[in-house]
Amino acid sequence: MSRLTSKLFVISGPSGAGKGTLVARVRAELPSLGLTVSATTRSPREGEVDGVNYYFLSKEEFERRVNAGEFVEWAHVHGNCYGTLVSEVRGKLDSGSSLILEIDVQGALQVKERFPDAVLIFIKPPSLAVLRERLVGRGTESPEMVELRLSNAESELALADRYDEVLVNDDLDQAVAELSRIIRSYERN
Repeated sequence: MSRLTSKLFVISGPSGAGKGTLVARVRAELPSLGLTVSATTRSPREGEVDGVNYYFLSKEEFERRVNAGEFVEWAHVHGNCYGTLVSEVRGKLDSGSSLILEIDVQGALQVKERFPDAVLIFIKPPSLAVLRERLVGRGTESPEMVELRLSNAESELALADRYDEVLVNDDLDQAVAELSRIIRSYERN
């Protein structure tokens, strides 16, 4: 049996591509994958818990932490700030297991600069029309926010070629199997 190598995996793609669902399903299959909790300035959605879903920070506290160099990456996304704390990444990687980050495209490219061995995996929707259906179907966004997210998606899709792997999330079970296969293949190398 070959020894697995700890890796930092970064999952990103447009809002509504299914990143969160894929990551949750893959982590159920591969429970040794560590997951960080991101920080954000947005308000919690119903049912979200501080320190579990996100660290919900005020804009002032977020800015203080940026200035103190406490983020691996951070970005303005959809009118709010999101970031990954260095302490979260170091804590997980120092444990010797692989780590999976679910972050936006801007952040993923920042991580690759700081961690060149990170494996970037882009999750694509089958089409922009399907993406629109998913965003509307969530029922959590205003029509204006759906349009903003679709506009951002076009810019994000243009950067998919900067990723190590690109996965189309058309059929959830197939996408989960493919993401698991990708992760296992990199851990074996």
